[in-house]
Parts: sequence; C-alpha cells; structure tokens
Amino acid sequence: MTKVIIFPGGSNLPLWIAQEQGFFAREGVKVELTPTPGSVYQMTGLISGDFDIALTAMDNVVAYAEGEGEVQVDGQQDLVVFMGGDNGFLRLVTRPEIRTYADLKGKRLSVDAVTTGYAFVLRKVLEVNGLREEDYTLVPAGGVLQRWQALARGEHDGTLLISPLEVLARQQGLHLLGNALDLLGRYQGMVGATRRAWASVHRDELVGYIRAYVAALAWLYDSVNRSAALELLMRNASLSPTLAEEAYTILVDPVRGCAPAARLDSDGIQTVLALRSQYSKAHTTLGDPAKYLAVEYHERALGPRG
Repeated sequence: MTKVIIFPGGSNLPLWIAQEQGFFAREGVKVELTPTPGSVYQMTGLISGDFDIALTAMDNVVAYAEGEGEVQVDGQQDLVVFMGGDNGFLRLVTRPEIRTYADLKGKRLSVDAVTTGYAFVLRKVLEVNGLREEDYTLVPAGGVLQRWQALARGEHDGTLLISPLEVLARQQGLHLLGNALDLLGRYQGMVGATRRAWASVHRDELVGYIRAYVAALAWLYDSVNRSAALELLMRNASLSPTLAEEAYTILVDPVRGCAPAARLDSDGIQTVLALRSQYSKAHTTLGDPAKYLAVEYHERALGPRG
C-alpha cells in the first residue's frame, strides 16, 4: 500500500481519476489517500515515514531540505521531488469589505506556516502592491481548507486559496482580490515528493504511481471525459454543477491548470528559489534546483516499458 498525504480540494482530481478509472490498479499500485490539516503534519509525517508520498508545495520540500522548515525534523534532507503538479492555483481571497490592497493595512492574513509554502508568495504579492511587512500580520492557520473555513467565519481578513476553493469562497460572498500568477508569471506550486531512501527501495512502485497519475491527466484533458470529470468533482469536492464547471475549466487550462504529463516547470522552480532567497530568515541565495529533484523516476515512467 502506497500511503499518500494530500491537501483537501478539487486539485486532487487526477488522483480521483486514477482511482476511479483503474489506472493505479493497472500499474499494480494500491493507494491510500490521507488529507492533511496542514504542512507541518504533512511534512513531518513524510519525513518520519508515516507516509510514502506527499502532494505538497515545492517550497515545502526546499524549506525542509535547507533546514528552514516550520519545525526541525531528523532526516529532512532526504526529501526529493519526483514530478510536477501545478502552478499552485493561488488566489488571494479577502473578506467582502476589503476591495483593494490598501484595505489590507493593519489586517490579519492567514497562511499555512509563516516560513514555508505559499507564505512567501503572499508576501511578494503584497509587496508589489505597496504593502510593507509591518503593514499586516501573518497568522499561521493550517492547510487551505482550514484557512478557507476560518476566513468564512471572519477570523482573518484574507488568505491565499487554491482553486477551486476560491470558487466556493466567492459563492459565500468573499472577495477575490487577485491571482498570484498574474504577478509571478511562472511558479512551481504542487509537486510529488518522497524520501530518496523510500524511492530507491520502491522504484517500480513509484514509477507505476507516476504512470497512473500521468494517465489520469491524459484522461482529464480528453474532452470526451468532461462529463465524467464533472461528476467526480461534484461527488468528491461537494461542488454544485455550476461550480464544478468553473473548477473544471480552471483545472484543464494547459498553461495554468494541471501540468500535462506532470512535468516540472523549470522557470517556476526558479521563482520558488528566488522567493525563498529573498524572504527566508537565512537570506541564502538558492540557485541549483537539482539538489531537490529526482527526475529519473518521471523519465522512466514516461519512457518505454521494460
């Protein structure tokens, strides 16, 4: 059994497809999905071996590999990224009365963790739009589902949500203030990550997992399967037909949606490293992505069998 820990939400559609369409079974891989309440639980569980694979932010892997994670864990340098996922689908959503970036002065903005993940994306977005670090307060509030619920309850004033959660947020009357990709251009958001030691022992299992995931993406991007994909979104993400249509359109955008063939975005990875170099407490210049990557598993999965 391959134990996979994920953030809840519609961006897991390729996983649901791989299960529903039998792509995992075809590769001889049994997958157990566990939703995480936040990145600390996810990353510490992955590092300790409670989970085998995590779908997580690229920056989480870099942060823990560099010893800059929210917590310190033995063995964190063993983390490695083996495939891409998406650009993060990062949308800044605020309380309805906040209509401009200037309205965020003096406000509380929630993040998963202050030193990892998408916190640096949020800081960059705010900086470019005229806000200094002292103009707002970042509050660690757990994973995207927890932040959306806290924002809806009025506990914070804004947060970065992952599509399609911002679709639900707008339905609740919350305000979509901005799209991070409009500013960043390219960004490596979610990735598949594991431990080098686990990957080396479970090479065939990992390659089979990647093959199934890539097959699910091909199925998703085939318009013939649109109705079935919408049904999966409605059933697994509790979306209405209208909201499922909107979420589907976001996910199948070949430029800003799920990465075709789960390929990594080299320019997007450089953006991740540049933001961490700028905003981390260490202010160490990070320039070589190869130390965080193990692309050989993805290459084997996309190559001929045998």
